[in-house]
Amino acid sequence: MTAEKGSAFLLKISDGGNPPAFNTVAGMRTTQMSINGEAVMVTNKDSGGWRELLSGAGIRSVSVSGAGIFLGTDAETRMRDHALAGIVDDYELSFESGERMRGRFLVSRLDYAGDFNGERSYTLALESSGAVTSL
Repeated sequence: MTAEKGSAFLLKISDGGNPPAFNTVAGMRTTQMSINGEAVMVTNKDSGGWRELLSGAGIRSVSVSGAGIFLGTDAETRMRDHALAGIVDDYELSFESGERMRGRFLVSRLDYAGDFNGERSYTLALESSGAVTSL
């Protein structure tokens, strides 16, 4: 297995078409993904003092966060509009290896910042709604 470049870890948003095309959210400097699984404990008196978990149970989710420089692209505008309206949309995460993950996400946080002598930047957080699949 070879190391992969962080710059090739991209967040893309659907254009809303059928079939959808995915456009990269431009200007990103960092991207992070967390796969979360809720544990359902089934430990009982026969467990011998060891915790036991129920396989396949619980709630699974994917969280995505990122930060970057605002460039005013169509993808950024679409993401902002969806954040304001609370719209769940299709997103894709792509990696240097060619692996991709797709799912529906809600923009749960979108922050903009800017210093008097610097660029306008943003940070974002997305939460999955439904299954996220590997392609």
